[in-house]
Amino acid sequence: MTIAATRSGKVEGLEHNGVHVFRGIPYAAPPVGPRRWQPPAREEAWEGTRDATSFSPQSAQTEFSLTKIMGQAQPPYSEDSLYLNVWTPGCDNARRPVMVWIHGGAFVWGAGDTPWYDGTKFARHGDVVVVTINYRLNAFGYLHLADLFGERFAGSGNAGVLDQIAALHWVRECISAFGGDPDRVTVFGESAGAASVATLLGTPSARGLFRGAIPQSGAASWVASRERATDIARGVVSRLGVGDDADALLAVPTDAILGALPAFREDGAASLPFEPVVDGTVLAEPPLAAIASGNAAGVRLLTGTNADEMTLFTVADPAIAALDDDAVRARMRNAFGDAGVQVFESYRARRPDVTPAELWTQLATDGVFRIPASRLLEAQLAHAPAWSYLFTFSSPVFGGILRSTHALEIPFVFDNLDRGGAEMLTGSGPERQGIADAMHRAWIAFARDGDPNHAGLPEWPQYDVDRRVTMRFDAECKLLDDPGGVDREAYAPVAF
Repeated sequence: MTIAATRSGKVEGLEHNGVHVFRGIPYAAPPVGPRRWQPPAREEAWEGTRDATSFSPQSAQTEFSLTKIMGQAQPPYSEDSLYLNVWTPGCDNARRPVMVWIHGGAFVWGAGDTPWYDGTKFARHGDVVVVTINYRLNAFGYLHLADLFGERFAGSGNAGVLDQIAALHWVRECISAFGGDPDRVTVFGESAGAASVATLLGTPSARGLFRGAIPQSGAASWVASRERATDIARGVVSRLGVGDDADALLAVPTDAILGALPAFREDGAASLPFEPVVDGTVLAEPPLAAIASGNAAGVRLLTGTNADEMTLFTVADPAIAALDDDAVRARMRNAFGDAGVQVFESYRARRPDVTPAELWTQLATDGVFRIPASRLLEAQLAHAPAWSYLFTFSSPVFGGILRSTHALEIPFVFDNLDRGGAEMLTGSGPERQGIADAMHRAWIAFARDGDPNHAGLPEWPQYDVDRRVTMRFDAECKLLDDPGGVDREAYAPVAF
C-alpha cells in the first residue's frame, strides 16, 4: 500500500513492481441531482484516508457494440463518475513529466479504466506520471439545453469539456504529491479523446493547464453549432416527455435518459450525435479558429492519424457494400456541400478502379481524420513547434480487412500489446514490439522534452507547410514528405 495527499484528503493506492497505482480519486463533486448539466464543482474533503485501489463506475452510457460483440458484460456505470486514476514511479519530489489521457468513444462511450490505457509502462520506461480520467458523456456531457431552458443550463452542451478542464485543475493542484511536475503536463487522447484535446487547445478557460498536446486520430473540427445542438437536445427532451419543465427533466432517471439518446450512425463524414458545442459560453468560436488566433500559443503539438481509419466503421456495415458512385457522391454532398462533390470527383478520377465502398472508406478516412489533422497542424504552426505522424501498420486479423484501422495504434503507444485482448486487433506478429518501442519512446520524449526526437528514430523535423514532414510508424519507421498531398489539395475547398 502507498499513500498520497490530495487537496481534499489522503488516498491509499497499490504498489506493484515499483509502480504506484491510485484508482478512483474524485476530482469533482458528483454531478447528480441539481448538479446534473451544471459545471463541475470541487469535490468535498474527507476525513482519514480514502481507499483508492478500485476503479470508479464508468460514466453513464449505453452498451458499446464492441463489448457486446466480444460477449462481455457492460461494466457498472453511474452519473457519479468524475474520478481519475494515477500511475507513478513514486510519490516523492522528483517532479516528473505528466501525461493526462482522455479516452475516446465518440463522446458517447468509454472510460479511463480500459486495460489498453494502463499507464504502467509509461511510468516504468519513461519515469512519467500518467493520469486517466472519466468525464460526462452523451446527453449528460454534451446536451445543449441553454436555448431550450435558459441560462440555468448555460454551458450544459460542454459539460464534458468542463469536466476535462476540472481534471486538469486537479492535476495542477495535486500531481506534485504523486511525484509529478504541474508545469510539464502533456494532454493526449484518441478519437473523441483526441478531439477533446484539440478542443481544449481552442478553449480559453483551458489556457495554461498543459504545455504539450498529442491528439491521435482526432482534431479540432468535431464541434456542433448551437442550432444543430439545440435540434438534438429538442429531440431528446421530446422523447423524455417533460415539456418545458426543467425540474422534471432533472428528475428523469439515468436509464430513461440513456433510452432517449439518438442512434449513433455512420452514414456520412460527420454525423456524431454529441460533440462539443460552439455555445458562446464555453466556446465563443470554433476551436480551430481560436487555435489559429493563438489561444494555445506555446503548446507544442504532436498529431497524426492511421492510414485506414474508417475500416473499423465500414467492415461491419452491410450498407457499405451496396454503395454505388451516386450514393458516395450524395454522402459527400451531405457532409460537405458542393465542395464535397468536387472532392469526390477528384478522388474518383485518380482511383478509377476502386469499388465505391473502398472509395468511400478513403474519402471518409481523409475527411473525418487526416485532413482535420493537417488543418490543426497548420493552425498551431505559427504559435508553437509541431510534429506529424502517420501510423500504417496493417493488422492481419480477419483476413487483413481492417488494415491500419481506427484505434489500432493505442496499444502500441502505451506498449500494452499484452493487455485487454490487444492481439484480437493487432495480431501476434513479432514485428509489433518494434513499432510499440518506437511510438512509446517518441511519446515519452515528447512528454519529457516537448520534442519526439531522441527516441531512437530517424531525426524527425518539425512540421511546416513546405515539406509537411511526417513520421511513418510501421515495421520500418521512416520520414515521408507530404504523404497524400494530392488528396489534401483536393480537400482544400472544404471548410472544417
